Amino acid sequence: MCHHRAFRIPPPFWDEPVMAQLAALLDAPRPPEPLDEKSLATAATHLWRAERRLAAPGADAAGRQTARHLRTTRAALAEAGLVLQDHDGEAFHSGRSIEVLLFQDDPSLSAETVLETVRPSIYLRERHIQLGQVIVGRPTREDLRNGHA
Repeated sequence: MCHHRAFRIPPPFWDEPVMAQLAALLDAPRPPEPLDEKSLATAATHLWRAERRLAAPGADAAGRQTARHLRTTRAALAEAGLVLQDHDGEAFHSGRSIEVLLFQDDPSLSAETVLETVRPSIYLRERHIQLGQVIVGRPTREDLRNGHA
């Protein structure tokens, strides 16, 4: 008894049905906490960037090992329902749900094509949680006028 008698509170007196209901509520599984999708998308984007840097030509053995760990991490996230989509080399049309940061003229192209993904699109359980950002290459206007595209 570490508190003075005036501050001691007796235990509550509840009848048996109330005690059973309280026990059932305490034993019930709690719903999972909702994920912070923005933080998850940020972490996945950094994972994606690290993968790309380590996949660059000239990586040493330690870099290749780290890249393997990152690929394994990405696969585990995919199993949990988090998918990262890179858009490099894909055909572009204005109806796609990606953000274009820059249109760049490229005479070697015959149609609008994603040249570089700056930030990947991210899906959590098939729901879009991050819009991808890309740089799109397009045929030059001169090539289009001359009928080369």
